Amino acid sequence: MDPRTSLPGSPEELERFAYLQTRLPDIWNATRRAASAAHTSVVVPSLSFDSDELAKVKGVNWYEERLLFTLIRLRDPAARVLYVTSQPIHPEIIDYYLQLLAGVPASHARRRLGLLCMHDTSSEPLTQRILRRPRVIRRMRDWIGDPERAYLTCFHSTPLERSLAVALGIPLNAADPAMLHWGSKSGSRQIFTTAGVLHPAGYEELRSLDDVIDALVDLSQQRPGLMRAVIKLNDSFSGEGNALYAFPPDLPDDDAARRESITAALSDIRWTAHDETAGRFFGKFADMGGIVEEYIEADELHSPSVQMRITPVGEVTIVSTHDQVLGGATSQVYLGCRFPARESYRQQIQDEALKIGKALADVGVVSRFGIDFVVSRRADGPWRCHAIEINLRMGGTTHPFLALQFLTGGTLDPSTGQFLTRRGEPRCYFATDTLTAPSYRGLLPEDLMDILVANGLQFRPSDETGTLFHMIGALSQFGKVGVTCVGTTRAEADELYSEAVATLDRETGASQGLGGRPTRLLDARIQIE
Repeated sequence: MDPRTSLPGSPEELERFAYLQTRLPDIWNATRRAASAAHTSVVVPSLSFDSDELAKVKGVNWYEERLLFTLIRLRDPAARVLYVTSQPIHPEIIDYYLQLLAGVPASHARRRLGLLCMHDTSSEPLTQRILRRPRVIRRMRDWIGDPERAYLTCFHSTPLERSLAVALGIPLNAADPAMLHWGSKSGSRQIFTTAGVLHPAGYEELRSLDDVIDALVDLSQQRPGLMRAVIKLNDSFSGEGNALYAFPPDLPDDDAARRESITAALSDIRWTAHDETAGRFFGKFADMGGIVEEYIEADELHSPSVQMRITPVGEVTIVSTHDQVLGGATSQVYLGCRFPARESYRQQIQDEALKIGKALADVGVVSRFGIDFVVSRRADGPWRCHAIEINLRMGGTTHPFLALQFLTGGTLDPSTGQFLTRRGEPRCYFATDTLTAPSYRGLLPEDLMDILVANGLQFRPSDETGTLFHMIGALSQFGKVGVTCVGTTRAEADELYSEAVATLDRETGASQGLGGRPTRLLDARIQIE
């Protein structure tokens, strides 16, 4: 049997996959030694998650465009990129990214770029659609040519991506799908315990409504006076699979009465997804499992994250820190981020993240991943740092940092957590995938480019600051676009974002009350510092 066409999950496929993964260290070392090292990145930005969970995200099909920042890899003259999508990418969007390649003619970069579209926006993951099309796989193999210096880049690594890597004959530059459990909500809590890192009191590996009730009862006894708990699906996306539970006041001491009171309060649960129902949520809970844990309460709370990487040669490294912007009905939906995280607790979360990274490395994980934390304090006391979950994949903080890194050629100083350009200058940013307004609907990519040029709303290579847009394809249908604003300070990045919003408002009539008010993260959901 041809190992490239072995049945998914078969011993032949697993053996072939393990062999292909042994190539990654050589590719990694070669590209680190010299920008002139030939290599090919096959980018398949498939959102290989539960389809019901993805349906909760507005304009989710256009999230495939978030990894277009990987085109900046073409800055290296020997790099090649094959980018595969469900629907066509507008030529003006491709031009927008290629013009960011300072010193590289767009024509030269285009010769090293392949674009392949499925012309299929069905709900199944993009990777699955590719696997159903043998001719597409053949086209991809032909474009790759020599597979010895090629690798597969994906947003999320699942058995589908493993099968695609084997079909293409190239390694997967992501976590082995056999490690997926450690990126679930239950697996995260188990790793935190192994690493000796503080995390909320709670229970994992739950499978039923009765399990949830038992966990809530136990939590109420373990944490007398606890006001709220969070119920989370094991494998959800962007916080949409969370629910907030409020404990009844004055719980009775009698066990049966306490259980009855806690069960009755489930009718008042607050769903993160606006159209969620108890039947659907707990049906999904039975399918994928989940956790129950305490909701951290304090005088001051923040939700930072640490982005990390375990390299193919086993190095555990800090990539970046962020303060996440959360919103939605339960304030648990990811909306955006600021880089870097606040200095007052930045080193603390880096130290805790390294413990978690080493624990993941010990179980064999090789991947980019993010770790979400909650930091809290009473009055002006010390920060307490609770690890919340591991996202064993790329996330909302991945693409803005990659853009900053590729555009400036700078690096993170691990001793300070600051990003420094090649000139030794600090850079910060504010990024979001969710700048939305009804008045933005109908804007074509050409229209946005006209607005950007007319108003000078661009990233400036001369001083390495400015504004970048992504998910541009979602504008016309959803009035939604992503923005990354790079400044020398966090305050300057906030100002650039405010200017970008004001410009789009003015150009689309929103500032005159036409078409509705946009979702402005800075004035609607977070306070400018």
